[in-house]
Amino acid sequence: MLFSAPAAAAPDPVVHSDSSAPRRIGRALEDLSLGFRRWRLPVALAQLDIRNRYRGSVLGPMWLTLSTAVTFIALGLLYSTLFKINLHDYLPFLVVSLILWNVFSQLITEACTSLVVAEGIIRQLPLPFTVHALRCLMRNAVIAAHNLPLILVVFLIFGINPGLTALLAIPGLMLFVLNAFALVMFLGMLCARFRDIGPIVGTLTQLAFFMSPVIWKPELLHDRQVWLVLNPVFDLMEVVRGPLLGQSPSLLIWAAACGITTVVCALSFAFFVRFRGRIAFWV
Repeated sequence: MLFSAPAAAAPDPVVHSDSSAPRRIGRALEDLSLGFRRWRLPVALAQLDIRNRYRGSVLGPMWLTLSTAVTFIALGLLYSTLFKINLHDYLPFLVVSLILWNVFSQLITEACTSLVVAEGIIRQLPLPFTVHALRCLMRNAVIAAHNLPLILVVFLIFGINPGLTALLAIPGLMLFVLNAFALVMFLGMLCARFRDIGPIVGTLTQLAFFMSPVIWKPELLHDRQVWLVLNPVFDLMEVVRGPLLGQSPSLLIWAAACGITTVVCALSFAFFVRFRGRIAFWV
């Protein structure tokens, strides 16, 4: 009796594992999109942080405004004498510079722990990581808003009127905020992985303060001030500070600020795409 050979078994369907070809870019974009759509959540968390920080205080965040005002007066009188600069020209420059610098340095400091301090939330709730970066950014924005009236007071006292040039501060502020958000994202991940990065960032921030025209004016460098364009802190501050003081930054400074923004955002996004899935294991 003839028996036909058994039919060959059909090949198993090929299953593409998500781990072998992860949708990293898509998931990173979804995280950013969902985080910005839930902007009310980081705002509420930022307000909670501020209330907890000043709990039991009579004046609350106004203590920061008063201490900042005293600092402006003391440093203005001191350094205008040391640098032999008219107080009318120096104090408005100092006020705008220090407010911008305080926002920048505080953001850098808190960015290093923005994800680590949110360890409990990250491990228990499936929230976008973008929410934690926005929480840090908005918390410092609210604190900075308490110091903004000091600029108006100083401008009124010294009769500073920047005119329509002040409108250029709007795109400059957008570049400043965009860089701040990208740095918070990048440093939050980097310091969650390598805890030694935080003290290094603090040291570099202190060095940048002395190397950047914050308490000293660029004119003091005379012919060498053209090299300040290589300082990213100067470029990002000048596109905001210059228009507020009635001075239009040069096209070279604007180009440098835009270039820095592009590099910082690209680096932060590339790092976020590559290591987003490991953040929960790092914190």
